[in-house]
Amino acid sequence: MNEKVEHLILEHLRALRAEIAGMGEEIRGIRSEMRSMKQHMAAFMSHETAQDGDIASVKLQLERIGKRLDIVE
Repeated sequence: MNEKVEHLILEHLRALRAEIAGMGEEIRGIRSEMRSMKQHMAAFMSHETAQDGDIASVKLQLERIGKRLDIVE
């Protein structure tokens, strides 16, 4: 191969390597964002589960109050 062709091939390979490196950085950033979103969703679900428990407790208390006051059908 002549020198110009080799130089051109090396130039393209370097450009590809740089682009792939940039894509790797983007993927790492996306993974980090996804991890944060998963943590946020887990916290949200945990909070929602706690609220469900609180609502069930309030319903039970209202039922008991209704029975004591004899207003439950």
